[in-house]
Amino acid sequence: MKKPISGSKDSLVISKPKIDSSKTNQKAKEALQFCKAKNFNTDFCILIDMSQHSGLKRFFIYDFKKDEITNEYLVGHGCGNSSWSADYTKENPSFSNEDNSHLSSLGKYKIGARGYSNWGVNIKYLMHGLEETNSNALKRIIVFHSWEMMSDDEVYPKGSPEGWGCPTVSNKAFKEIDPVLKNSKKPVLMWIYN
Repeated sequence: MKKPISGSKDSLVISKPKIDSSKTNQKAKEALQFCKAKNFNTDFCILIDMSQHSGLKRFFIYDFKKDEITNEYLVGHGCGNSSWSADYTKENPSFSNEDNSHLSSLGKYKIGARGYSNWGVNIKYLMHGLEETNSNALKRIIVFHSWEMMSDDEVYPKGSPEGWGCPTVSNKAFKEIDPVLKNSKKPVLMWIYN
């Protein structure tokens, strides 16, 4: 097989978009103020930037002490009326707080109790919605869990598989995140924004 000539249409390279670090840093500043005011964990929080393509790492563990992202992962969002486990809304997801919408909800969440999940590594965390945009999270059974269909590595230009609204990460990612959540003495903030 011939190698494509540099510059020819056969050697098309897809450049992936850059994550806006200034937006993440601004959200982290606001998150820290919220955590201080509400007596949440002030060592770290979870920020999820749904404005980013789902094939890119947009789930961030933000370390308040270091003032930087220390870990980043892929995260799935809700499929809505699209096919479950496909990636039709990878670039432009919709959001809802309505039951049976199969969409993710934006806003701040308190990560709640750890329990058994039928998915991934069989562990989930309840998510308590703290705003009008996500107040039905518990009723809708929106939880943080892993899913074997999620990749460890970026898949752009493809997207991550879409579920019914839960933020889902890979099994490997969840195994890294779980001990940090489990050992937190104070509630942890997860903020999903667009």
